[in-house]
Amino acid sequence: MTVYSWSYVGVALDGRIAGPGGEFDFFPQGDAQQAAAYSSWMNTLYPETVPTAYRTAAGVADAPARRFDTVVMGHGTYRPALEQGIGSPYAHLRQYVVSSTLETDVDPAVTVVPGDPLALVRDLKREDGTDLDVWLCGGGRLAGALLPEIDELLFKSCPVVAGAGVPAVNGAFDPTVFDVSERTAFPNGITLTRLTRR
Repeated sequence: MTVYSWSYVGVALDGRIAGPGGEFDFFPQGDAQQAAAYSSWMNTLYPETVPTAYRTAAGVADAPARRFDTVVMGHGTYRPALEQGIGSPYAHLRQYVVSSTLETDVDPAVTVVPGDPLALVRDLKREDGTDLDVWLCGGGRLAGALLPEIDELLFKSCPVVAGAGVPAVNGAFDPTVFDVSERTAFPNGITLTRLTRR
């Protein structure tokens, strides 16, 4: 079965997924009721994207994987968990971290890939025995490197302009056309758009 790569990330109106220092707390979530409604909807569709430490609180501790069985992160996405002493943030998934500076034995449940992320994802897509996908969890440079293998994008567009920061896809100039497959707007101002490679 073919394994597909997704990018699933919050994006500001100016295409930033984080601020210049990696900040992401500026993304508006709406009031508590709106944020809870959005989270509940997302957690029902993509329960495996909830970090392991929060799965019980989110009500998805026993939820089976619906879409992903593997996560690929960049070092910048992985670092906040590591700084909190969490070496395996998605213990319910196969975890890969692409980094040329991270020690390869950072956690027994995490495979550090110091080399070519494109080769990694191509190898994952050739694997047999699963009908679940690969989740690209953040990382503008990683998304740029993996663009040739990203088959679907899931963008959470947030009603905020960052002004500067990490672009959603940061790579070489390579115009790649995607078609809108689905778009859902939420009362908190977030618009969720699923796109498939044309």
